[in-house]
Amino acid sequence: MTEQAFVARALLTVAEVATVMRVSNMTVYRLIKLGELPAVRVGKSYRIRQGDLEAYLESRSVHVEDA
Repeated sequence: MTEQAFVARALLTVAEVATVMRVSNMTVYRLIKLGELPAVRVGKSYRIRQGDLEAYLESRSVHVEDA
């Protein structure tokens, strides 16, 4: 596996995702529970694939048109 492929599969913690999104950890847990943000269970913790986070944020982006 190349380094680039490994980075593309990076797993983020709930705290890291919360920091990127500038929300609380509880908000991230809520998104996971609602099925809006895919996550992998590792022991008692969740991990979020970086690509899944990017896809979630892209799907929530708003494009404003000039009036």
